[in-house]
Amino acid sequence: MVGAELKLHPVVAKVLVARGYRTAADATKFLSDALTELPDPFTMKGLPQAVERISQAILNKEAVTLYGDYDVDGVSSTALLTTFLRQVGLEVRTYIPHRLEEGYGLNRAAIERLAAEGTKLLITLDCGITSHAEIERANALGVNVIVVDHHAVPEVMPNAVAVLNPLQPGCEYPTKWLCAGGVTFNLCMGLRKTLRDRGFFAGKQEPNLKQLLDLVALATVADVVPLTGANRILVTHGLKELTAGRRPGVRALKDVAEVGGIEITAGTVGFRLGPRINAAGRLDDASVGLQCLLAPNYETALPLARALDSANAERQQIERAMLNGAIEQAEAAVARGVRGLVLSSPDWHPGVVGIVASRIVERFHRPTILIGVHDGMGKGSARSIEGFHLHDAIKSISGMLARFGGHKAAAGLSIDPARLAEFTLAFETVAGERLDDAALIPRCRIDAVVSPKELDEKAVEALQKLAPFGMGNPEPVLAMRGQVAAPRVLQNKTPGEPGHLKLTLEAAPAFDVIGFRLADKVGLTEGPIDLAFKISIDEYRGVSRLALKLTQLRASPA
Repeated sequence: MVGAELKLHPVVAKVLVARGYRTAADATKFLSDALTELPDPFTMKGLPQAVERISQAILNKEAVTLYGDYDVDGVSSTALLTTFLRQVGLEVRTYIPHRLEEGYGLNRAAIERLAAEGTKLLITLDCGITSHAEIERANALGVNVIVVDHHAVPEVMPNAVAVLNPLQPGCEYPTKWLCAGGVTFNLCMGLRKTLRDRGFFAGKQEPNLKQLLDLVALATVADVVPLTGANRILVTHGLKELTAGRRPGVRALKDVAEVGGIEITAGTVGFRLGPRINAAGRLDDASVGLQCLLAPNYETALPLARALDSANAERQQIERAMLNGAIEQAEAAVARGVRGLVLSSPDWHPGVVGIVASRIVERFHRPTILIGVHDGMGKGSARSIEGFHLHDAIKSISGMLARFGGHKAAAGLSIDPARLAEFTLAFETVAGERLDDAALIPRCRIDAVVSPKELDEKAVEALQKLAPFGMGNPEPVLAMRGQVAAPRVLQNKTPGEPGHLKLTLEAAPAFDVIGFRLADKVGLTEGPIDLAFKISIDEYRGVSRLALKLTQLRASPA
């Protein structure tokens, strides 16, 4: 048995087996987080060519521009490669397009301007995989292009010096779902090794790649890629770097987010740090986030972090207003039996549609596209559910779109507002064909069925060995049967939101059990119930208690 061979806590062993790690070898491979276990970066297709071209630029002091996307992944990747190249003596230029004025990815006007200003090598970060025409224009202007991306690949690769994307055919890198930050880190690994082998660092200090992992963790967690394989290793060490806060911009961000004195987890990145970096790009200029991450000292970083914090507060206010309108549209569509939602309004901010789309998916459990209109063009963001490949679905009706890109779980698109009604009907039809009624019922996946006697502080500590938690490696959900002694309904302070359910279990009265927004389930607690929950340790006035945060509950089957 896995638990006996590896001397694991029984609850941890149950979780590992449920997730497919049924042998000691499989479990050991998953649990290993040593940096030495990272795959060889040179197994990534295109990396040798990219390293060779960038090495040439370093030696010849060429004019290099890093062209990043405006989200956390793009901004962090740009900060990562900028830091590395500056450490090896190459002063690079950075360019982050304006979301509302330029849109996603490479654009011809920016390329022409950068070429006129002397750029000889352009490296895209988190974009470029579908920018065939723009890259051909760069080639015509004498600008070499290296594409660093992780989005779904087209049938024909762009004509670049090198394309780095683990999803492209023929790439042997084992972790396919890297974010752009992960791909960029592999590029830095390859560059450092090549420069070392050629004696470049003789008498010089080599870049410390471990200290760049804070940026990789920001990118990987915020971009919601699976925290398995190389991603798990990178994020494990990156979270330690974020906790240490050696980077002035990170320290300032932690302070404005009020997480300066705590251990940084994937949840902290996803809900506290990432949204602040994203906020500037969503509403205005993403380069503020880049400047913060690259700030040379805390005094320079702090006002930038405060600007990001202010933008995030504004984003939250806009989001609340948009969500109310989106819910009204979604309710009407669901009442008609629609299985795929396309919601739009000329009043919606295109920079916030992705966040609201995620909220709609959480509430209605249907693939959702939210579209706002800016300067005569509809700009949308899409989020999906399990079993519905969003990129494939949109691709099948992409003739109605000006442009689109993404992957199975998320996508972005641009559309002429005049074609919105036509596109809405087409997407509803595709979703109706590919999703049955069962697919629209949210599933609560259980990792282990346990008894109260198996749950103690040692169990909680042991489960933390499975962290970091996130996409592909969610926090374990346990299940237990019980009888409620004293149910209580607590009011939700957020207007319009359901209340909370607080329980005391007869078999485990010391457990603190709460179900947020589950007050409507109180009627089920009169008899035996099955509880699905996440477990943690809560401290209050110096007293520790096991806390069970309910994800769902149901009346126990007879």
